[in-house]
Amino acid sequence: MTTACALVCFILLSVSVLAGSHTLTGLATYIRGESAFSASLMLDDITVGYYDSETKIYFARGNTTNEDDVIDPNIVRTAGANVLNHFQKISHLLKPANETESYEVHQLVTFCEQSDNNLGQITTKTAYQGSTFDELHFFDGKFTYQLFSNYTEPEKIRNLERSKSRLENFYYPACIKMLTNYLKTRETQLNRKVKPLVRLIQKANSDSGRSRLSCLASGFYPRHINLTLFRDGQPVSDHEITGGDLLPNADGTYQMRKSVEISAADKHKYTCSVTHLSLDNTLDFSESKNQPVILSVLIVLALVLVFGTGVVIYIYIRRKRRADSSRSDYSAAPPEEHTETTA
Repeated sequence: MTTACALVCFILLSVSVLAGSHTLTGLATYIRGESAFSASLMLDDITVGYYDSETKIYFARGNTTNEDDVIDPNIVRTAGANVLNHFQKISHLLKPANETESYEVHQLVTFCEQSDNNLGQITTKTAYQGSTFDELHFFDGKFTYQLFSNYTEPEKIRNLERSKSRLENFYYPACIKMLTNYLKTRETQLNRKVKPLVRLIQKANSDSGRSRLSCLASGFYPRHINLTLFRDGQPVSDHEITGGDLLPNADGTYQMRKSVEISAADKHKYTCSVTHLSLDNTLDFSESKNQPVILSVLIVLALVLVFGTGVVIYIYIRRKRRADSSRSDYSAAPPEEHTETTA
């Protein structure tokens, strides 16, 4: 897992998939040697704001209503100071002072949950250079943890006690309060449903003589979708399928593609089935194996028709111009003179 993807991928996996379940997630990134860090806040999969650690100001994103009461500026400043201090301590612990490295990335993700109006846990996870550093959980008065760093026993006890106190008394109540507020102010965004545009695409490979049949669903929201490729009514085996990753679009919607390789002699019938919250029923799509050939023939016929029509028009214009030119030359010539002679 790369450094850039480490906690971003973790966030996408952490966002709840159940109806009525919501998550507020904060992600911060720090590069050693800088006195500032970048941070963003996500409600489920919607980025609702950014934090500028230099100005210590939180900026809302995509809000259509007043959100001054959603975020407490004092909580933002305190959380920002704690996060920066956390990053600097980890950097000092992992990198000796006599070693220098220009590129050293720290990441921190914290999220709290609410499901069917019941409060859930808060989780915080730290990564260093793309690898997990530690992971802490707090829920219903219980504190659990996993430490992946080489703490000494005294350091371990001090850090755990401090982390438990902050999660229980500061981060958990603050996160739940912000989540509750955002669920009210961003209700329209959360409840929007956009239907997927689904296509079956078959692309031939002239070198191998095989084709790639793909089912593409794009432009849908929310992000949870079930896309299945069938062969003669039976699901294609997972080991034959490529793709299937959920990818974001620039407009906040999502896309997913699943593909299967087929031979030129393949006579099976392939279909694609899609279920999504925006759809009343499951959508089924099928494509004739002869469709690419038919489409190519139609394109060739259309080109021949256009070219043939152009040739006919060109010949007609040329002949008309010649005829007009001939009549013009005849009318401009002087009449012949006749001389009478006498014997």
